[in-house]
Amino acid sequence: MVDDNKDIITIRDEIGDERDLIVEALFDMEEESYALLKDVNDTFLMRIDYEGDEQILVPIEDAEIRDSILEAYEIALDATPGDNEDF
Repeated sequence: MVDDNKDIITIRDEIGDERDLIVEALFDMEEESYALLKDVNDTFLMRIDYEGDEQILVPIEDAEIRDSILEAYEIALDATPGDNEDF
């Protein structure tokens, strides 16, 4: 699963469990920043917020909003030449 060209972050969930995730993409849309994260089984879309100097990842709970953001991201990937084969 490890790709030497991708960053790996460790997140802690609300009950304190840690999980390593690959950063597939970071992108901005409609004045918000997002992270597309992946592990062996799942892909996660998270909004990047700030508390002081610290970045926090906020899950996108609303499926319609999440799907809309992912659809726009995939359209942008399709319009961009290069290596987009992960999606």
